[in-house]
Amino acid sequence: MCEDCGCQEANEKHFHDSSNSRTVEIETNVLKENNHLAHHNHHWFHDNNVKVLNMMSSPGTGKTALLEKTINTLSDEKKITILVGDQQTDHDAERLLNSGGNVKQINTHSSCHLDARMISRELGGFVSGEEDILVIENIGNLVCPAAFDLGENIKVALLSTTEGEDKPVKYPVLFNKANLIIITKIDLMPHLDWSLEKTKNYIRQVNPNAKIIALSAKSGEGMNEWVDYLKGL
Repeated sequence: MCEDCGCQEANEKHFHDSSNSRTVEIETNVLKENNHLAHHNHHWFHDNNVKVLNMMSSPGTGKTALLEKTINTLSDEKKITILVGDQQTDHDAERLLNSGGNVKQINTHSSCHLDARMISRELGGFVSGEEDILVIENIGNLVCPAAFDLGENIKVALLSTTEGEDKPVKYPVLFNKANLIIITKIDLMPHLDWSLEKTKNYIRQVNPNAKIIALSAKSGEGMNEWVDYLKGL
């Protein structure tokens, strides 16, 4: 079992020999099948000219609020489909449906991340190939989702002002792999002991090249830069 998050998948499996109390460690590449499917997903997206964003963050960063605002702003210009990952409930999907989005909920139950197989099941069906953009709203988790390629073009990491400045160096894998890092809830900056400059410095320690956008879905500040980014995909 994964020590970081309780996930059923891990890079190592341990078997205990009760006869002599020996522990035999067998290393397995549990990502091999996932990466194979992700490769096929990627080719399907390429062949259908669908740009795919995998949005990852801790719970409560504001992924759904950002997507609500995005749908309201961009749906007349771009055909956007959204797959929403959660362990339970369809609350986020309902919010996005109420905003007019083309949305489907994926519930993973015991798993703490989406994987390539879950995405591949939707290709050619709910994800028709006629989309301009597919957004995958991954499960709120800073560890496991970063390890599982879904076949996406762009990995997006979100970090809110309420989480503190040092999350990128505490969870470097996610932020190191991200092509785009969005700092959310900047409307709260006047009320917090938080520094945008420090946050960007921590980001640059683990990822010198990612694009950084600071925005507020609530106030609209910075939203134009995000929308322009999507238009330019």
